[in-house]
Formats: sequence, C-alpha cells, structure tokens
Amino acid sequence: MAESLVSARNLSKKFGDLVAVDDIDFDVHRGEVFGFLGPNGAGKSSTMRMIGAVSPISGGTLSVLGMDPATQGPLIRARLGVVPQDNNLDEELTVYENLLIYGRYYGLSRKVINERIDELLRFAQLDERRKSRVEPLSGGMKRRLTIARGLINTPEMLILDEPTTGLDPQARHLLWDRLYRLKQEGVTLIITTHYMDEAEQLCDRLVIMDKGKIVAAGSPRALIEQHSSKEVLELRFPVGTQEEHAGPLQAMATRTEILPDRVLLYTDDADRVADEVHRRGIVPESTVSRRATLEDVFLHLTGRTLVD
Repeated sequence: MAESLVSARNLSKKFGDLVAVDDIDFDVHRGEVFGFLGPNGAGKSSTMRMIGAVSPISGGTLSVLGMDPATQGPLIRARLGVVPQDNNLDEELTVYENLLIYGRYYGLSRKVINERIDELLRFAQLDERRKSRVEPLSGGMKRRLTIARGLINTPEMLILDEPTTGLDPQARHLLWDRLYRLKQEGVTLIITTHYMDEAEQLCDRLVIMDKGKIVAAGSPRALIEQHSSKEVLELRFPVGTQEEHAGPLQAMATRTEILPDRVLLYTDDADRVADEVHRRGIVPESTVSRRATLEDVFLHLTGRTLVD
C-alpha cells in the first residue's frame, strides 16, 4: 500500500457547541492529488487547517508527515506549502521580492532562494514579470505567483484552498497543467474546490463532506459509478409544468429529479429514454443528453439547497 502522508481517525473539530468536523477518517497517500469537496460549512476548511498544523484537533487522532501536529507543528509547517484561497500577496512589491521575502521566512539563504526563484518563475511562466509590481498583474498571474510562493521551500505536500476560484477558463486550464506537473514531480497535493470538473480533472481520490461528516469517498469515476447512472437526460418544460409530466417520466429512469427549470432523468441509455419520451407524445422545450458527472453525485449527496 502507498505511504500515508496524512492519516486521520475519528478526527473532530469543535468550536464551542458547534461541531465543524464530526469523527472523520481518511488517508492521503504520497504522490497523489486528494480532494475535499463539500458545500459551505461542510468542514473542509477546518479539516485543512488541522492538516496544516495551524488549528488544534478537538478529538481523534491526526498524523501529518509522520508527526503529531499538537507537538510538532513547526516541523510540519516547515515541510508544507500552503496556497490560501485569497492570494494575499504584497502588491506594492515586485514578483521577485514577494518570493524572496517568503523564502527568508523559511530561513533559506539568498543563494538558495535565488536558485528556487529562477526555477519557480519558469514553472509559473512568470519569467518576464520578475521585476513587475504585483498590483497590475492579471488574476491568473497572481494565482500562479501564489502557488510559486507556496513552493519556495520545496515542500513534500502542497495544500491548496480553491486554487482556481475567479479565474477565466484559459487561466484555469493553465493552472491545472502546472498542478499536474507538480504531481508528476512527486509533490502530494491536497485541494478543496467548488468546481466539480476541476476535481474530476485533478483528483486521484476525494471525499465529499456534508455537515462535518464524510458522506462518500473514492476516485471520481468510482463515485459516479456508485452514486449515479451512466447518463443523464435533461428535459426542459415551460415553467410550472414539470410536475404534470413527473409520473410518466419516473417510470422511464432509475431516478428522476424535478427542478424548477427542468426534469433530470438518470439512466444508462439517455438516447433510448429520449426516444421513449418522444414515443409517448411528451414534448419538452429542449432535450440534452450527457454523461453523468461528479456534480450529479455531489448534488445528490449534499442536496441542492443553498447554504450560506
């Protein structure tokens, strides 16, 4: 079995009477990309902060890089890289100066830092921006700089909180490429994300959290196979008429979901079900046939209610 860099058993986190993380078990193996998915308030950030040795556990056990965060926090943090959700860069300084200062936090010599900066700027495709102030950089450039900063100490494990939030599609795909390259170099990645396509693209394994508990765990493909059909047929009807079609449609699929704007039919053969809908004289405004995704699993397990 692969070596576990993070191992949690019955891990919990409480804030007074609030149970943010409720007796969860998981392992993160060396060299993999491991994801935490869940709606707001599910306990993802609290779990990440415990892994990062910046928030004490309330119960259970947690081992990070073979050490106890309660007694060996500084040693753990020295071997981690952290990319927060907010870039929190010093925008009045240059790209180079941001990396230099962060390297000094780890006690690295200027010679070592400069060698690392050269490597990281090439990796992040920011060579030509070395002397540029951070403030006018694009969002994608700032995000790549934040990731480069998190790698300045050559960490064994990189923790990324919502790595591509707010980026346009081109910047997201470039960042995915950078993260995939890190994995190829042997860096273990732990990410939280609200983008299900991102989790499918990047994660070898993941857990879905809801209300402090892990409700599902496995590879993206295994979760889809376990919790969803192979395909989904989306039927859009005039607003307010979905209910009247619910009865006939439910008999055609393994699971039916009625939404305010459409009806979803979960099936292993969407084209066959679409033909059956047409044969029965049911005429939707539009029909979309697609494969099932991790988002279908996520919404099925955590619900569609908006959580603030």
